[in-house]
Amino acid sequence: MNNAYNWYSTSIRPSWSPPSWLFGPVWTFLYILIAISFGNVFWLIAQKKIPWVVVLPFVLNLIFNFSFTYFQFNLRNNLLAGVDILLILGTLIWAIVAIYPYVKWIAYIQIPYLLWVSFATILQLTITYLNMNR
Repeated sequence: MNNAYNWYSTSIRPSWSPPSWLFGPVWTFLYILIAISFGNVFWLIAQKKIPWVVVLPFVLNLIFNFSFTYFQFNLRNNLLAGVDILLILGTLIWAIVAIYPYVKWIAYIQIPYLLWVSFATILQLTITYLNMNR
């Protein structure tokens, strides 16, 4: 992972890119919210209190979320990471819309995640663009 960090640290990033140390605390906080809210969604589907189609965007979001690190740092592929983060953002919006009629607090608790992923999407797409010819 150290080589991946070195690779990322040498990539061209915009001046408004947050410092590297910020990502750990932000994602720790967000993963706590994700565990609570997504866990409740999975509990609700297990109890058959919501239709399975409501759970689908949550499952896809987790798959895309966990894939991002692999694409970005293991494969060192900004383009795949850029496509993946668009899928994260899209499935998150879908998840919020899908769960809102059933459990509003789960939709609301996604707002910090949505704000960060929106920012991270712009950041990732900018990094992808800035490093296209490297």
